[in-house]
Amino acid sequence: MNTPSIRIVAAVLHDHAGRVLTVRKAGASRFMLPGGKREPGEDDLVALARELREELGLEVLVGPFIGQFQAPAANEPGHQVVGDIYMAATSGTPVAAAEIAELLWIPPSAPYSAPLAPLLEFEVLPHLNRLNY
Repeated sequence: MNTPSIRIVAAVLHDHAGRVLTVRKAGASRFMLPGGKREPGEDDLVALARELREELGLEVLVGPFIGQFQAPAANEPGHQVVGDIYMAATSGTPVAAAEIAELLWIPPSAPYSAPLAPLLEFEVLPHLNRLNY
């Protein structure tokens, strides 16, 4: 039996200190990259721009594609999350909106001050560190 997959698109946003922006959704305990699921007919860039506008009140400039990563889903037991991850930049200040309960800037390498989603902790951040992002 195949594990059901949840496909998402998400962004890596850095601050001036090199920290990575993470979000915690209402009712969730783990922090993850901002982003979300595509709506029908949306490509990655449109979906990512919409999600960041809804979740963080930000207009972003989507940068290079970092890669596609897969890990156990943080909030949906028995599911895998498949994330297409992009670098992004903004001149705005993020604010928690929509389903986002909390924002947290984290260093790009451990130790982390809060629990992270497996996709972020075990796939995306190690990849970024190998590439010296």
